Amino acid sequence: MFSRLFNRFSQDIGIDLGTSNTLVYVKDKGIVINEPSVVAINTRNNQVISIGEEAKQMVGKTPGHILICKPLAGGVISDFEVTEKMLSHFIRKVHQENFSFSPRPRVVIGIPLNVTEVERKAVEDATKSAGARKVFLVEQPLAAAIGARIPIQEPSGFMIVDLGGGTTEVAVISLGGVVTFNSLTVAGNELDENIIQYARENFNLLLGPKTAEEIKIKIATVLPGGDKEEALMRGRDLITGLPKEVLVSSSQIREAIIRSVRQIVEAIRDTLEKTPPELVADIYQRGLLLSGGGAALKGLDALISQETRIPVHLIDDPLTAVARGTGIILEDLENLKEVLLPSSET
Repeated sequence: MFSRLFNRFSQDIGIDLGTSNTLVYVKDKGIVINEPSVVAINTRNNQVISIGEEAKQMVGKTPGHILICKPLAGGVISDFEVTEKMLSHFIRKVHQENFSFSPRPRVVIGIPLNVTEVERKAVEDATKSAGARKVFLVEQPLAAAIGARIPIQEPSGFMIVDLGGGTTEVAVISLGGVVTFNSLTVAGNELDENIIQYARENFNLLLGPKTAEEIKIKIATVLPGGDKEEALMRGRDLITGLPKEVLVSSSQIREAIIRSVRQIVEAIRDTLEKTPPELVADIYQRGLLLSGGGAALKGLDALISQETRIPVHLIDDPLTAVARGTGIILEDLENLKEVLLPSSET
């Protein structure tokens, strides 16, 4: 009885706990938080100074006693305590208007496909310590497919590629589960590193990760030819130690990232090769779906389509697909409970 009462009045939330960004969906309200997964800590007293967007603005600009921490790496928790503090901050932010009245929330949280039992338990424990009453886990590609309103419980094949900051997840889904998959750590952050390395090797220019990300978003493309765009890269000259700026073109950035992009395409081809032929026929008919922040990379859909000979479709608002999926699960928990992973407590 008390459980039903709590379920009725609690502000249940869905979380896309990403390496780069954390999105929070509140039942009946939609996505209310979309902030970087970054925490700034004062090492003198071990106190959290800021979390999210405010902390990201500090990257590369802090004095020695302020540590900028990204508590997730490759889609999994690398720093338990900091992750707990970050989640606690977001949960409090959701409940700040009526926290004294609302019971602790139930939380649906997306995790990568190939996490270990230890990593899965770390997510559950961190979320509970942050204030959750009950934690439900769902694999991120499944959540993204649900967020895209795909009928995943039907006996049909759907292929989804979720390109995040720390991981790229390739999954073939049928009957509410993952049939074949591939998970690799080549994703958005790796492309930023490619650009940093390219600037170092070709221009003796040291870039910060924030600048590299901005360049990627602004002019990066994976197709040769097309519109030639240019942007200024600003950083430090590795020879003189002085400030330096270089004008780069979209074709140069393509040269920097194309090897990593081809690894993603190869993972998609490899997944298709392992997929049963009946499901491949379904995928060929329906096309492949792209989700995640990396899906917006210019020309990526066309390149994948060329290499696989399968139509490629971009999910509406791909960055929020996983968070929307966790929200849909919250709204219809009884009918969608089969897509959830078993709890580590059972």
